[in-house]
Amino acid sequence: MTQLDEKTIAFAHQMFDLARFGDTPELIANVGAGLPPNLTNDKGDTLLILAAYHDHPDTVAALLAHGADPNRVNDRGQTALSAAVFRQNPITVRTLLEAGADPDGGSPSALAIADYFRLPEMAALLR
Repeated sequence: MTQLDEKTIAFAHQMFDLARFGDTPELIANVGAGLPPNLTNDKGDTLLILAAYHDHPDTVAALLAHGADPNRVNDRGQTALSAAVFRQNPITVRTLLEAGADPDGGSPSALAIADYFRLPEMAALLR
């Protein structure tokens, strides 16, 4: 296993923060310069999952346009779609579905989350 130096680790943390805070221009500039769009942190969260969970639909759309996988799961089995459903963001949910996100993917799936938390509006979008 390759060990990363402190500078590289700090840069990766900065990229995850850009996804969390929805700094789309800077994040996408880095993706355009070679940052993997499916970069994952130590919990398996991708940039896309973080952007979806923290309610940044523009960042989600930009990451998808640059090759982010809408069906990647983190170490807990969660997807960007399940995060968007949990946060009840219809714009992000629609964007992810249009990009091919699977409502039944992950564990729990986005559909299971909508049912468990009694989110009929989210369930309707997924069906």
